[in-house]
Amino acid sequence: MPFDPSPKVQELQARLNAFMDEHIYPNEKRHVEEAEKLGPWAVLPLIDELKPLAREQGLWNLFLPESEHGAGLTNLEYAPLCEIMGRSLLAPEVFNCSAPDTGNMEVLARYASPEHQERWLKPLLDGEIRSCFAMTEPDVASSDATNIQSSIVRDGDEYVINGHKWYTTNATDPRCKICIFMGKTDPENPNRHRQQSMILVPMDTPGIEVLRSIPVFGFYGMPDRASEVIFRNVRVPAENMLLGEGRGFEIAQGRLGPGRIHHCMREIGRAERALELMCRRALSRVAFGKPIAENGVTMERIAEARILIEQARLLTLNAAHRMDTVGNKVAKAEIAMIKVAVPNMTGKVIDWAIQAHGGGGTSNDFGLAAAYAMSRVLRLADGPDEVHRQQLAKMELRKYQ
Repeated sequence: MPFDPSPKVQELQARLNAFMDEHIYPNEKRHVEEAEKLGPWAVLPLIDELKPLAREQGLWNLFLPESEHGAGLTNLEYAPLCEIMGRSLLAPEVFNCSAPDTGNMEVLARYASPEHQERWLKPLLDGEIRSCFAMTEPDVASSDATNIQSSIVRDGDEYVINGHKWYTTNATDPRCKICIFMGKTDPENPNRHRQQSMILVPMDTPGIEVLRSIPVFGFYGMPDRASEVIFRNVRVPAENMLLGEGRGFEIAQGRLGPGRIHHCMREIGRAERALELMCRRALSRVAFGKPIAENGVTMERIAEARILIEQARLLTLNAAHRMDTVGNKVAKAEIAMIKVAVPNMTGKVIDWAIQAHGGGGTSNDFGLAAAYAMSRVLRLADGPDEVHRQQLAKMELRKYQ
């Protein structure tokens, strides 16, 4: 399967790289400073300055396939563009291509009513608001999503929602206006995958309390504003239910497939950036009378990093191709493979880059510490490694049963 980008994608790559060179890389230090100074409860001024520029240049909503609102790219076409964005933690939101908004926009585009699309999808597509996705809970092992305890109970023309969520990305963002909430509408259903539902919850609804921002390895809000949220007797109209009661898992699988591969695409860009930094550092730093690039261990790590990145990229492009041609459900093995392989690869490459930078690598002066934190989180987000490995093993064993 040839993975060479089409002329359309090559043109977008050139424009995207030019934007990164002019507006993203020179502003990364400012991004870190604003995030540290203003914290996760504020809108960072830099983001608001750069988003209109990206939109004016047509580098907007590139993730959204088959839509008049996006570039109409396939997963395979989007992959090299997403990789470029992944080179900087600043970039994805600037292009309106950041999680969890991308996944939430796809859910709204597929399952929401025209009224809800007008109210929530349109301003998300325009970059005017942000959203959050509330699934993970602190009191249960949410790696098994059937454990979710939050309740969604019908009461006349409304649903009453109660639950305790955390790692609800974006909830502290003052622009976060809508939440996609996963809870149980039918906890006694013998089919554990039909107990859950998803419902739209405006964030200004009475009964919602955002308790705190959760740091990820000490980093707040750059870019993952992980948050802890309480929902107490939150009432929303019955028409806010997505697709129907008991179909939460169905929606989740449709949402998580693209979300997982987007994370992996960005991770490859992050690994490429780390390798570039490692090479530049190795060539410029002298220890014991020679550049550290001449040390055998450094050369071995650089070579191994290149091999690992190329392997991961090909695996991800293959998963994208399979999603485009046979659908997300049939491509679940390929998606599971990249979700394990790519964040592990990126973490290893960033770790080697940190080592090449010495003590400075453990600060965030070179952006490596935050990059490592994000890569480590992705071994848990959208399903931990263990769950994906177990799923893969079961699929493999079925071939011989």
